[in-house]
Amino acid sequence: MRRRTFLAAALAGTGAALTGGCAPSGPGVTRDTVRVGMLHSLSGTMAISEVTVRDAVLLAVERVNAAGGVLGRRIEPVVEDGASDEVTFADKARKLLMSDRVAAVFGGWTSASRKAMLPVFEAEDGLLFYPVQYEGMESSPNIVYTGATTNQQIVPALDHLRGQGHTRIHLVGSDYVFPRTANRVISAYAEAHGIEITGTDYTPLGHTEYTTVTAKIARARPDAVFNTLNGDSNVAFFKQLRSSGITADDMPVLSVSVAEEEVGGIGPEILDGHLVAWNYFQTTDTPENRDFVAAFQDEYGPRRVTSDPMQSAYNAVHLWAAAAEAAGGFDTGAVREAAAGLTIDAPEGPVTFDAESQHLAKTARIGRIGGDGAITEVANSGGPITPDPYLAGYDWAAPIRP
Repeated sequence: MRRRTFLAAALAGTGAALTGGCAPSGPGVTRDTVRVGMLHSLSGTMAISEVTVRDAVLLAVERVNAAGGVLGRRIEPVVEDGASDEVTFADKARKLLMSDRVAAVFGGWTSASRKAMLPVFEAEDGLLFYPVQYEGMESSPNIVYTGATTNQQIVPALDHLRGQGHTRIHLVGSDYVFPRTANRVISAYAEAHGIEITGTDYTPLGHTEYTTVTAKIARARPDAVFNTLNGDSNVAFFKQLRSSGITADDMPVLSVSVAEEEVGGIGPEILDGHLVAWNYFQTTDTPENRDFVAAFQDEYGPRRVTSDPMQSAYNAVHLWAAAAEAAGGFDTGAVREAAAGLTIDAPEGPVTFDAESQHLAKTARIGRIGGDGAITEVANSGGPITPDPYLAGYDWAAPIRP
């Protein structure tokens, strides 16, 4: 049975009612506070993307606290820097769970960081809320995946390109687990649907020299590029692609890790006409999004933008808080059980926690970047897509499933 909560509004009043008689339980909990961890790259190549996610988590914490906290307790964030390094992420996760005794952790971006943290959370029975789209082929009882899995982003993106008549696609990605796994999915899809992959190029995270890659793309003459670069490499890639004379009119690039924050860093005039695949844009037309954007800009300034990963991180705090309220405590197993079937009317639209996969049902959206920096939705899935991280419902994916 689906239960529904309206983010912070659902928490108003419940905390006060439970304050007096609820004894402290679980890690990092006193009668007045509950500690949570925030673990994002505040330095290094991924800071361009992750600092704003940290800001969204802080906003969510502030709004939940203003509504009465969780079970009458004020959330006390413990902020750590993953420094764009997966070993650091694992070390900081261990500190948050074992030394700070936090009730939950919100953080991570790259799949390398998530996979480094996963055994830590499983060993300590902690709970990580991971906010970013990723490559799928994973499900852990100690991770709540609030970003998209493969059938909610990459597959709809490929469907869109194919529907637009693109049959020759070049793949460009950072050299780590997400792009490599994503490109295995893309290649399997392409083989099943008569799409030619004209080439595949990987570069290290933080790479800034793309003249060789853009020259290869120009020689291969694809009719679209599927981009899985992450971090500030996108700045160099798009600027050098544009310098080579290639525009979106010639060859659209569809990106799955470029959102509003990155658009500002790259330059909207350079990205004009290129495509992105997400589940949320700042322009998404819901009452909850209008409230979210207004609250974020009131807190951080009118020039700040919102994006899919930060919105997913914002949702994660509210999902955890609502589940803890329903559980009557902060124990990992109790919170996970209470979250089953929980639906949130989020800025992106309704999302529902699927307990079997530990993912959310989400609506897929394709957007076009404008010269003003805004992303305009050009297609969507018509409603939330049930998460299928192992692509069990797609026959063409059988050879790549673990």
